[in-house]
Amino acid sequence: MSSLKGKKVLITGGASGIGLLMGKMALIKGAAELCIWDINPDAMHEVSEALREEGFRVISSKVDVSKPESVAEASRALIATDWIPDILILNAGVVSGKFFHEHAANEILRTIGVNISGVMLVAHAFLPEMVKRGSGHMVTIASAAGMLSNPRMAVYAGSKWAVLGWSESVRLEMEQLRTGVKVTTVTPSYIDTGMFDGVSTNFVIPRIKPEVAAAKIIRGIERNKVFVRMPFMVYTLPFVKGIMPVRWFDFLVGKGLGVYKTMSTFTGRK
Repeated sequence: MSSLKGKKVLITGGASGIGLLMGKMALIKGAAELCIWDINPDAMHEVSEALREEGFRVISSKVDVSKPESVAEASRALIATDWIPDILILNAGVVSGKFFHEHAANEILRTIGVNISGVMLVAHAFLPEMVKRGSGHMVTIASAAGMLSNPRMAVYAGSKWAVLGWSESVRLEMEQLRTGVKVTTVTPSYIDTGMFDGVSTNFVIPRIKPEVAAAKIIRGIERNKVFVRMPFMVYTLPFVKGIMPVRWFDFLVGKGLGVYKTMSTFTGRK
């Protein structure tokens, strides 16, 4: 079991959605200080001030995680003051719900930039310091889409497949080198934060309430879990996909559970 009490927590995309909720929960559980990185300065300023008024210690920086120079500048500023996160939550992400051939080139590059490069750049900025210190916890917010292909999610799913493989590889590296740095990978289905507005869900594939998702992730950090998956059916994906022929799996998931139609009504956050 790990305690959040007295820890420094950095969350990318921390000014809204589950990023903000996880930040609040960490502070309530006794985190010493929260650092919010976000691309939206107005939202970041508003939530930071609100949390400070509640008596919490919060710092923030406008960071575009897809830009190496932005990540480098912000991370150097923290490291120069000996501010190294004890818990690093890689939460920033974007999605475009289109068929692959309908994407503009900049949409593809933006998704890859935020969802893949952004995750790796931020981790790379702090992981050497965590290894040097001999402790730390990195949390990667991946997705169930990293294990399950889905129409209108080719670019997003591709980015999450990459992040899932990367996060697991880093976990194995940290364990092999006995660094003391823990890695948790989160693979949720649709979280009802606005990012996936319009998606079709049902009792088998429900929308996950943001508060529930955030609480499960925080609990997973405290318990040093390797994976946090939600809802429960996501835990069955690797096994079912591994044993079933592809066409059977497509029939079960696509027609039986209706997963392959969930993005047909996607509108996304406005």
